[in-house]
Amino acid sequence: MKAIVYTKYGKPDVLQLKELDKPAPKKNEVLVKVYASSINSWDWDMLKGKPFLVRLIGGLFKPKNKILGADIAGVVESIGEETKDFKPGDEVFGDIAGAGFGGFAEYVAVPEKLLAKKSAKMSFQQAAALPQAGLLAMQGLRYKKPLQAGQHLLINGAGGGVGPIALQYAKSIGAYVTCVDKKEKFEMLRSLGADELVDYRETDYTKTGKQYDYILDVIAHKRNADYKRALKPGGVFAMIGGSMGGLLLQMMVLQPFLSKFRKRKMGIMGYRVSCEGLNELSTLFEQGKIAPVIDKVFPLEETPEAFQYFSQGNFRGKVIISIAK
Repeated sequence: MKAIVYTKYGKPDVLQLKELDKPAPKKNEVLVKVYASSINSWDWDMLKGKPFLVRLIGGLFKPKNKILGADIAGVVESIGEETKDFKPGDEVFGDIAGAGFGGFAEYVAVPEKLLAKKSAKMSFQQAAALPQAGLLAMQGLRYKKPLQAGQHLLINGAGGGVGPIALQYAKSIGAYVTCVDKKEKFEMLRSLGADELVDYRETDYTKTGKQYDYILDVIAHKRNADYKRALKPGGVFAMIGGSMGGLLLQMMVLQPFLSKFRKRKMGIMGYRVSCEGLNELSTLFEQGKIAPVIDKVFPLEETPEAFQYFSQGNFRGKVIISIAK
């Protein structure tokens, strides 16, 4: 099978197209013929080996997992002897980061618990764009307490993969949404229902004096005190991406102690992949409440170019890798 492989951390040019043996599923796994995958910030961090914390997960000196790609959509080709929920021919999708990545390849063997059946109404590219971004969005909007109709949500970094899903869902339940990103992404965000738009290059939303019921931050890099200032009493700040330095230390070590004495709820959202969560994404898609935004599609052999495009930060929604036809 063809796969995009890397054996050292670095820039996109370390990614190489290679011919590898097709994997065989273990007893609780399924072998998936991958039709499409998508790039997430986790893939980008694992490629670079930065921040250093990712090396504690992915290999200290060189990558432990040679094939990136967390989000996949494809067709079950064969199953392990103890697999219960799938059969050959089933169309599936999921986030396989917990099984060591491997989505940028023609085939991947993964535990069945990380997959769900794909809606017949979704294309493979749409299905590949949904798992991680969709789960992060839904779990982020339910962190500490669920977002409610009539509440004011701010999404920072709204124009990437997670933001459009969170925006669409928030509008479907009747929330008022402010989106923060580059002005070049405003047209897309406005078309999805954004009520207010802020260009972070011109305005720091934590210094306007406005306060929000809920802040979902995809690219958090400010000080803890800045976010606290932008939250209403009883408000929720959910960090689902961003700086792994001082803010991470504040959230993990100081905030659990300080939050006992404050009304605002702040923290780094835990992330969990489940069949139930993936099925909910399918249902919301079928109901017309969410749909992934796809910016560009690259063939497998152009994965280095796709990562180079992703690194520039100008993508709107998701960058897709098309694998099987």
